[in-house]
Amino acid sequence: MILTQKQTCQLGIRLSIHQQHSKIDQILIHQQIELLEVLIGFETNNKYEIKNSFGQRVYFAAEDTDCCTRNCCGPSRPFTLRIIDNMGREVMTLERPLRCSSCCCPCCLQEIEIQAPPGVPVGYVTQTWHPCLPKFTIQNEKREDVLKLSGPCVVCSCCGDVDFEIKSLDEQNVVGKISKHWTGILREAFTDADNFGIQFPLDLDVKMKAVMIGACFLIDFMFFESSGNQEQRSGVW
Repeated sequence: MILTQKQTCQLGIRLSIHQQHSKIDQILIHQQIELLEVLIGFETNNKYEIKNSFGQRVYFAAEDTDCCTRNCCGPSRPFTLRIIDNMGREVMTLERPLRCSSCCCPCCLQEIEIQAPPGVPVGYVTQTWHPCLPKFTIQNEKREDVLKLSGPCVVCSCCGDVDFEIKSLDEQNVVGKISKHWTGILREAFTDADNFGIQFPLDLDVKMKAVMIGACFLIDFMFFESSGNQEQRSGVW
C-alpha cells in the first residue's frame, strides 16, 4: 500500500501527538499578553504557549478569527484555534461554533470540536444545561460520553485558583482537574491573559488528553476571556 503525501503527513502528526501525550499527566497553558488589548481594549487574536510539567514548550496555539467577529461577538464568538508543534506543523485544530450564551436557554449550548490531526475529529466537549453550575460532557469521536467536567457555582478568580473537576460518568470519582491559576492583581484586572493547568491520569487515552486541551480553551473563552476592567468575567452566565 502506497501512502499519499497527505496520509504520510497525517501519520507523522498522529505519531507525534501520541509520543507527546502518552508520557504526560499535566499540561500548562499560558496566554500571551497582547499590548494592543491592554492599551486600547481592542480585541486581538489570542495566542498561547502549551507546556509540559517541566515548563518546556511543546505546542503553540493561535486563534484564527476575523476582526469583526472578535470585537462584535466578544467572548461568545465562534473561533478556530490552530495548535502547532515545535516543528511548525499544525497538529490540532479546535472549532467552536456560534452558540447560545444564556444559562436560561437549555438548547444550542456551547461546544467545541477537537481535531487531531486537522480534519480528523477525536472528540467533543459539550455544555450540559444546569441552572447554577457550569457542567460539560467529554465525548469521543463517535459522540459517546466518556467523562464529565464541572466547575464551581461562582466562577470568580479572586486571589485564588478556580478548579473545574474532571469526573467519571457517574460523577462519583474525580480523575483530574482543569485549573485557572491566579496570576496577580494587576494582570487579572487589566488583561484577559490567563494561565491554566490541566491534570489527568497518565494512562488516559491520548485522544482524551487532546480533548481536555480543547475543554480548557472553551472554559477560558466562556468564563475568563473578558478583562477585569470590563466587568464581564461571568458574562456567559
